[in-house]
Amino acid sequence: MSPPLAIVTEDIDVEALAWLRERCEVLECGLGGGGDLDKLLTRAHALIVRTYTHVDGALLARAPQLKVVGRAGVGLDNVDVASCRARGVEVVHTPDANTQAVAEYVVALLLDVVRPRERVTSAQSLVEWTRRRRGLVAATQLSDLRLGIVGLGRVGKRVARAALGLGMEVVFHDISDIESGGPGGPRGVGLDELLRTSDIVSIHVDARPGNRGFMHAGRLGLMKPGAIFINTSRGFVVEVGALTAFLNVNPEAIAIIDVHEPEPFGPDYPLLACQNARLYPHLGAATRAAHAAMSWVVKDVWRVLEGKKPEWPAP
Repeated sequence: MSPPLAIVTEDIDVEALAWLRERCEVLECGLGGGGDLDKLLTRAHALIVRTYTHVDGALLARAPQLKVVGRAGVGLDNVDVASCRARGVEVVHTPDANTQAVAEYVVALLLDVVRPRERVTSAQSLVEWTRRRRGLVAATQLSDLRLGIVGLGRVGKRVARAALGLGMEVVFHDISDIESGGPGGPRGVGLDELLRTSDIVSIHVDARPGNRGFMHAGRLGLMKPGAIFINTSRGFVVEVGALTAFLNVNPEAIAIIDVHEPEPFGPDYPLLACQNARLYPHLGAATRAAHAAMSWVVKDVWRVLEGKKPEWPAP
């Protein structure tokens, strides 16, 4: 009997790929698939994707032998889980693979804002040295600021822990009934209070459809005029037009946006024109350790192909 065919449409770690090749026929189709993917889907038993391959009903219709979709990552925004399950196709993912990477990234982004710094690349006179030092005195430090975390899941909790370690006051809002962390821990508050009183608002909500446009004009308008707004969750949770309007009306505010809709965005993306918007190319999970951990979704893919229950099925 020939081994099952697994199609990999986006880069995964070489060790995980080698592990899978020992068990399956593995073919790499390149980012987004294209014509080669269409040809191979007819005999594919497994499909491994990351962020930019969309698994929907149309794709599934072209894959009659498909048994499992492996999402090398956390969110399942690009996988129609219901359509997969309706066709008997299991969906697996890696829900805790990038938690540390994203939490570190959020702290790094905050430090970029509050602690301006410049490298010295040449010898300096005392006058120039003094000028640089005086010009880079931070207006505030993180321990003077209140951080509001919207969504206290895996990443939100890790960000809260890091912020508390830096001496910040941390409040949170979550749709689940999560108790406050006690003395010295994050304190649960209503969403409106969080938005009105936080110096920094960091979004960490999940991909459920109800979160589309979660941060709309009404909610954004509650934030302080000089708020720092961070989104490292999903692009679609923020109404980009409303955020653009908020930034234009509040020039002291700063938006740090790592996730977008669409990705990549075009020249008409409204935030490009905002001087107080800092845009990044979806780097939250961009560490070698996180990429490797996400790539080991191949183990659950193989479990399904063997007829076993996966460790991390999609919810």
